[in-house]
Amino acid sequence: MENDPIFQPLKFRNLEVKNRIFRSNLTGRFDNYNGSGTPARLNWEERFARGGVGAILTAHTPVSARGRVLPNYAIVDSDDRIPFFREMANVVHRYDCKIVMQLSHAGRQQDIAGVEHEGEPSLTASPGVDYFNGFSGREMTHAEIRTVVGQFAAGARRARLAGFDGVELHGNAGYLITQFLSPASNRRRDEYGGSLRNRARFLLDIVEAIRREVGRDFHLQVKLSAEDLNNMVAFWEGPGTRLADSIQVCRWLEEAGVDALHVNNGNSFPHPVQPPGPLPVAVAAHTYGVMVNSGKHTFRNYIFFRYRLLRPLFTWLWNRARPRDVEGINVPDTKAIRAAVGIPVICTGGFQRASLIRQVLTDGTCDAVSIARPLVANPDLPQLIAAGRELPDKPCTFCNQCMVRVLRDPLGCYELSRFDGDRDAMIREVMSVFEDRVFVKLAPGTPIAAAPDGVEAAPSAAGD
Repeated sequence: MENDPIFQPLKFRNLEVKNRIFRSNLTGRFDNYNGSGTPARLNWEERFARGGVGAILTAHTPVSARGRVLPNYAIVDSDDRIPFFREMANVVHRYDCKIVMQLSHAGRQQDIAGVEHEGEPSLTASPGVDYFNGFSGREMTHAEIRTVVGQFAAGARRARLAGFDGVELHGNAGYLITQFLSPASNRRRDEYGGSLRNRARFLLDIVEAIRREVGRDFHLQVKLSAEDLNNMVAFWEGPGTRLADSIQVCRWLEEAGVDALHVNNGNSFPHPVQPPGPLPVAVAAHTYGVMVNSGKHTFRNYIFFRYRLLRPLFTWLWNRARPRDVEGINVPDTKAIRAAVGIPVICTGGFQRASLIRQVLTDGTCDAVSIARPLVANPDLPQLIAAGRELPDKPCTFCNQCMVRVLRDPLGCYELSRFDGDRDAMIREVMSVFEDRVFVKLAPGTPIAAAPDGVEAAPSAAGD
């Protein structure tokens, strides 16, 4: 490990991480409906810290309830949320692992908006619908833009007070920042639309506001799509953001004081390149129904998923231009961005093989890799690589069942072949994140030995 590039520390301007493997942003619907956190979420983050990753990038953490993608995700919209996130940071730090909060706002791309804003139009850059789900929204006023910019800055302040090591702005996957950046979704005629500089203004305003709020000594990175690939499925649509545009935006971000960049592709979730791999339509038939009322195209999509005779047509459209390589899918674009900036660059995209990770760390592609699905399958992947393994015994198959099921079911690996066909074993593993120690409150002065067998007693009010 002394000479392995994977396990060399990575020094950012304000942060040092022990190795070059980051847990990419993902989590399931583990939290409470009102945006408060739960022990299951703590257990989820802990399993990856224990498995040896250098840093955890949390899943999208909404800066407001109106900006959430789904219910049951922890929100950082008030100071009341700080104690939970402080506990999350403490849990992860026990393993010499860093944790970065990914701040997000869904804009129009709300899979399930929730009851708080039921019937209200989503906020977005410009009116219109996305090609896949048909999500629509109302063009934000200048006052609403200022409000959301302030919510991002407040979220960064709360992350710092909670003991997080930094924040990441979620600027990809079709969420609000992407909706401003992309010419496919931004058709404004004011200073936030038109030219590339204008379309980047919303993101740059957020960066400036965060720096005013938390200073320049707190880690700040941005995740963005190098290319929208807006017409990969809907070939009649425009392509959206090009790589050359993203390179220029990355240069502006570096000038604005961003410490690192995190590169992905695609302008929606899911997208043929995000996450790369097939879309399991048979599984989608069972889970996508919860979204039927969410967008103008969601019922259409559900019909394609639900009926076997229609599935081949949808699969053809989805796979028509999808790259067949999953691992390292974003390497070319990441390498181009890294060559254009002077700050560290993180590449995501199906990394699992140790040799490929070493290659991209040494050939100028990136400074670190972020991993999601292969870590869901094998949370101890960094430890296996450190032990000299090229792949786990049961590697991720990139079947994408985990990503499709997350709409309705707990996030976990649902590839039955990895469990030798034992469905009970698979479900036990998926449900293990909900396991928690049982505590019983005893009366003051009660001896600990009086606790029931197998149950740990909580300290009494007297401090016993």
